[in-house]
Order: sequence, then C-alpha cells, then structure tokens
Amino acid sequence: MPARKSSAKKTSAKKANVKKTAVKKTAKKSAGATGSFADHHLKSRLWDRVDPDLKNRIGRLRANGRLTERALKIAKELKKEFPDATCALHHENPLQLLVATILSAQCTDERVNMVTPALFKKYPTAVDFASSPKGELEKDIKSTGFFNSKAKSVRETCRDIHERFGGKVPEAMDELLTLRGVARKTANVVRTNCFGYPGLTVDTHFKRITNLLKLTSNSDPEKIEADLANLLPPENWSHFSHSIILHGRKTCKARKPLCGECGLVKLCPSAFAHEK
Repeated sequence: MPARKSSAKKTSAKKANVKKTAVKKTAKKSAGATGSFADHHLKSRLWDRVDPDLKNRIGRLRANGRLTERALKIAKELKKEFPDATCALHHENPLQLLVATILSAQCTDERVNMVTPALFKKYPTAVDFASSPKGELEKDIKSTGFFNSKAKSVRETCRDIHERFGGKVPEAMDELLTLRGVARKTANVVRTNCFGYPGLTVDTHFKRITNLLKLTSNSDPEKIEADLANLLPPENWSHFSHSIILHGRKTCKARKPLCGECGLVKLCPSAFAHEK
C-alpha cells in the first residue's frame, strides 16, 4: 500500500508539472500572437513611464533579434560621436520648449533660437501668450515662417494651458495631445526634455535616416516611433533621437550624404547608394 501511495503522488506531481508547462506554453504563444515585449523593455527602469498607447503599439510588433542587435550598435556609435547630444532648442521651462517646438515647424532651430529670447521675455507666462493682441505675436514670430498659423496655435495652446491646466504644461501624453498644434513629436520633445519621460522624436531627419539604416520601412511617424521603440530600450530613446538629428545635419545630409566620413558606414545598408 505505501508503494502505491508513493506512485500515486509521483503521478499527481507529474500531471501538475505537465499542466504548468502547458500553461507556460499557452502564455508564451499568446504573448507571441500580439508581439511579446523584449527583455530590454521589461527590465528597464523607465518602462513604467512609457505612455500606454506606445506600449500597445510596441506589443503588436514582432521581435527581430538581428535588427535589434544592429540598432543597439548604431546607438552605441552615435553615443560615441555625440556624447552630449541634447535638445537644440533653447528653453528654461516646459512652456518655453513647447512654444519653441511649435515655432520650429518648417523652420531651423537656429532661427527659432534667435527669436525666442526676446519672445520669452515679452511673454513669460501662458496667459501672456494667450492674451497677446492680434497682430502683435504674429509680428514677433514672423521670421520663423507660417507666422499666422503658428501664432494661432500658440495662443490657443496657451489659453488651454491657462484655463484647463492651471497655467502649467501637462505631463501626460493624452493631455498634451489635446492642445492645438501638439502632435506626438512635440509632446515627446516636451516630455523627454522637461519631465524625464522616455520618448522618440520623429522629425524629418529621424524619418529619413532610420529608413536609410533600414531600421524601419515605414513613412508614418507613429509607425516609425513604434518600430524604433521596439528595437531599443527606453533608456536609449531620448539620446538616440537627438543624436540621429545631429547626425543628419552633420554627416547624413539629405542632398549629399557624406558616407566616406560616416561612423555608421559599416552598419548602414544604404551606404554609398547615392553614388551608384
């Protein structure tokens, strides 16, 4: 009898182990069906600060080990070349950066930085921008181009900030996106540089260069953002964004890329393609 009891216990334990294994396989299969998050996401200390919408989009993508490895090497090389890469727009607080980013549309950062010192002195708060006389703000930002549209965006955005958010720029992605003239690019600029959230800033340089590097094949900014967020840990996102932009201005120029001087040449499938 004792032997039978022992045998029964072993059989029961075996069945339990089989059941646990089956549950694990099912969970793994289920995660794979929606694109399981990579270890570098789940182990990141910043993962909890990634906005939910981006998490959902990353979760729908498949992992690609080789592409991730190459993306990490590219990020490492960019870190060597641009160790201090940071936001090029001069600012002292979230409101200033938000306004500067709106002004930077179809305009160089250098030009915006020439305009903003006097602008921020004249309009130090959201209510100052919101209540600026018609034609006055337009005149102040005229050299940045599209000044009528930009002035309207700045006024309405600052009015919302004053009336809905107590004069302070909101941190939450979904709240930032309710502001006029603020899409994910602008929201990520503010969140990463002022509030310490991980984010990728997909501008024209970022879009062009990540496609040349074959890290994405998409043209839609939100899809590009998800593709790169899928490949890199959140700790890399902000610096990668800034350094890619600097790389585009210095070396990988739109009209004539300087592939012979590029530190990414061995990692770039498009190297010297413009010479063929």
